[in-house]
Amino acid sequence: MERNSNLLDLFKFNSIEEAENLQRLLSEKIILTDRFSALRLIGGVDTSFSRDGRVLSVIVVMEFESLKLMTISYHLDTVDFPYIPGFLSFREGPTIIEAWKKLEVKPDILLVDGQGYAHPRHLGIASHLGVALDIPTIGCAKSLLVGRYEEPGPLKGDFTPILYEDEMVGIALRTKDNTKPVFVSSGHMVSFESSIDIILKSITRYRLPEPLRYAHQYSKSMLKGSERNL
Repeated sequence: MERNSNLLDLFKFNSIEEAENLQRLLSEKIILTDRFSALRLIGGVDTSFSRDGRVLSVIVVMEFESLKLMTISYHLDTVDFPYIPGFLSFREGPTIIEAWKKLEVKPDILLVDGQGYAHPRHLGIASHLGVALDIPTIGCAKSLLVGRYEEPGPLKGDFTPILYEDEMVGIALRTKDNTKPVFVSSGHMVSFESSIDIILKSITRYRLPEPLRYAHQYSKSMLKGSERNL
């Protein structure tokens, strides 16, 4: 299997200490201001794992205004790196990179199921992918990794800052009335303000933004389908 060694080198390490040092190095490249103009296509990526060590990453691309599905790509591989909090990108990143390379149409911005700047070394998977691929990214997670926050108000659009070491690293955002918040953080080349706006505009009837919801459903169903074909 041919791979882009330059990109994948950004997800390789020989020890946890080396991985931490790589995260610190790449975090210096993060841009927390908007570096995009027109936002026509929005992507979402999600990864699922099987019990036998296979991993499948799916990227969907939608029209931003209509949230109409335009295209989808995926990559199925094996993984032996365990889940370790704070190092998710090393577990999922290589497979996502392969799925990205297969995309016929690239999105203007990519939503990632995970953290961005809200990370112990400010390099969650959304930031890691953003820097590696040189694209605007936003992290949108279902649970908190670091920091503290006050519960936002009960209505859609209410939010409070996530504070970590006296710095705002993300937002606890209510995407539907009276539901649990999601945890949004800039990944790369997107401001906190735009991150909130883009996430809210990607919400329909559900708690998660549509690109992530679709990517999650596809990754789960396609992985099950691959299991049946073994």
